[in-house]
Amino acid sequence: MNGSPVIEIRGLKTQFGSLVVHENLDLLIEQGEIVALVGGSGCGKTTLLREIIMLTKPAAGAIRVFGQDVIGAGPAQSQALSRRFGVLFQKGALFTSLTIRENVAVPLREHTRLDRKTIAEIAELKILLAGLPAHAADQYPAQLSGGMIKRAALARALALDPDLLFLDEPSAGLDPVSANALDELILTLKESLGLTVVMVTHDLDSLWRTTDRVAFLGERQVIGYASMTELTRSEHPLIREYLGGPRGRAAQAAQELAWNRTSNTPS
Repeated sequence: MNGSPVIEIRGLKTQFGSLVVHENLDLLIEQGEIVALVGGSGCGKTTLLREIIMLTKPAAGAIRVFGQDVIGAGPAQSQALSRRFGVLFQKGALFTSLTIRENVAVPLREHTRLDRKTIAEIAELKILLAGLPAHAADQYPAQLSGGMIKRAALARALALDPDLLFLDEPSAGLDPVSANALDELILTLKESLGLTVVMVTHDLDSLWRTTDRVAFLGERQVIGYASMTELTRSEHPLIREYLGGPRGRAAQAAQELAWNRTSNTPS
């Protein structure tokens, strides 16, 4: 991390009718971080992500991405900003009638003037980058496993060489082996491409494996923002309940075991 803010959120308020989801919420995400948004059901994790990527408009407050105002952005500015980030939606959101190559090519067709051959070549490169075999390019989503669908959606999110990557429940529905492999891929891509990653997840193992910091949402605000190790020391009852239960302790123990094995491996 170099300390440069990529996302700045100040005084955010989100309201649907009489329901206030966020109130005076602040959050700062720096370049090169992997940050997770977590919290109990209904705390507004995915809503916050949607506000950052300009799919939902908050009631008040300020959101700046790459130093530019998101809430008041006009069509041209919004389009320019959206080219700088990629999004992996929770269930992949692939077009079922298109091949994987064609799915990955969609943002390239929408945002560039590249010829069809070049677009196909870039799409095939992104498919390989996401860890899929070359032959997957000609398959349809219905022919892929859950893990492969996530990778295909990730390939599409990477199509425009984004600086910022948003992941909505990337490991949801995956078996532990596939989820771990996706975590490793995200870490590799972050390091090799210099990405900043923001994700919503309930996967405690993934939180321990991948994140630099975790923003814990509760009481309409961010009530904790730190590394997983630091968050486990929090005295806030919501955080203690979330991380201190049997599942949370098991995930922490597994990660500490992995760290110990790494530190004891001869160089």
